[in-house]
Amino acid sequence: MKLDVNALRYLSKDDFRVLTAVEMGQKNHELVPIELIDSISGLKHGGAFKSIKTLMRHKLLHHDSKYYEGYRLTYMGYDFLAIRALVSRGHISGVGRQIGVGKESDIFEVTNDDGEVFALKLHRLGRTSFRAVKSKRDYLGRRQNYSWLYLSRLAALKEYAFMKALYEHGFPVPQAIDNNRHAVLMGLVNARPMVQIRTMAHPARVYLSCMELISRLAGKGLIHCDFNEFNLLISEDEELTLIDFPQMVSITHANAEELFSRDVECIIRFFSKKIGYVPEQDTNLPYVRPVFAEVASAAAADGEGALDVALEASGFQRQHQRVLEDYQAEVAAADDSADAEDEEE
Repeated sequence: MKLDVNALRYLSKDDFRVLTAVEMGQKNHELVPIELIDSISGLKHGGAFKSIKTLMRHKLLHHDSKYYEGYRLTYMGYDFLAIRALVSRGHISGVGRQIGVGKESDIFEVTNDDGEVFALKLHRLGRTSFRAVKSKRDYLGRRQNYSWLYLSRLAALKEYAFMKALYEHGFPVPQAIDNNRHAVLMGLVNARPMVQIRTMAHPARVYLSCMELISRLAGKGLIHCDFNEFNLLISEDEELTLIDFPQMVSITHANAEELFSRDVECIIRFFSKKIGYVPEQDTNLPYVRPVFAEVASAAAADGEGALDVALEASGFQRQHQRVLEDYQAEVAAADDSADAEDEEE
């Protein structure tokens, strides 16, 4: 569904009270009954139902009567709540063009009152797995305690926490500015995705920068787990910026070495197949692959300076990580099942 922020100007305070009431009701209800919306919003004389009609007209709420009469937020409704919060904090004043579409996110240009331009990322977990979810009802049943909105909020919280910590420690990542619900506001980077690049002036230097970045992350106790050309931005000067952190894990993870090696091999494969630069054939490289045991020992020596420890203390807890990992595993299983069904057909 395309984000149409023009509808924001037509919504009243009562409309947002009802929207917030539905959000609060969804903590314990898959569908929020009108009686509960009335109670939470505190509107009298049928005011909640009047606002519900307005919100449904703008596709901010969805009505369902399969089991009982109730309402739930759409992603656009969640978008409006997050954007309104960021506006009220004075961080943004306008939403511009869409500049990126990820597997499970949308990215927009936004501005503030001073004319500064930022990037707003809206997480949309569940979008890529929707087809598989439709065909695998048991998969949806296992997820009954966690809505897509809740999972998206966890992903945004993790991205904001990790981005903020990495930026403060000198890593080449966008500056994290604010976070609300499933939205992350960050600095806009003057670069483009490395996946769009076919030639490089200095491929060996860029390759080593990638390997050094993977090693630096591991030295601080972190593994990106999706370190590839889609999540690296490259400037005209061939300087790198790393993005997209919801899948990142600690180096103490049970599969840490495997995930570390996968990140390394993704970069080698990209340079070999897309750029035409084969690292194994370059005798001038000081090394081709960083050694996991070495970076792991550096992380252990760093002790309390490890970012995985600091991040858990600063807000992104271990139970949050388990929820996201369960989601990622179930999506992979559902997608594999859908692919198998397609092959049988």
